[in-house]
Amino acid sequence: MNSFRKKLVNYVLASTVACAGLGLPGVAAAYNSGGGMRSEHASADSMVADLLLIRPAAAIGTFITTGVFVVSLPFSLLGGNVGEAAHLLVVEPAEYTFVRPLGEL
Repeated sequence: MNSFRKKLVNYVLASTVACAGLGLPGVAAAYNSGGGMRSEHASADSMVADLLLIRPAAAIGTFITTGVFVVSLPFSLLGGNVGEAAHLLVVEPAEYTFVRPLGEL
């Protein structure tokens, strides 16, 4: 029974992490297309939310999309679009997570 419990916990944890990262490339795309909050000064509330909620979720999403890129690499090589795939799946999520100013959602 202990083995079943470990498998269940691992499954739930993996599912949670996967679901947390599913929407993040869309968030990064919306931010890059001008849909993000762009003001001269971000509020303290948006900075706290960004630091405690958005950045950790975006970091998880960045690792997930990087893993998707690695898995899709053979197909990207065959299709000749490695650069485009790398930019969309690795660079854009990483920029959204690590480069943008704190509080600009």
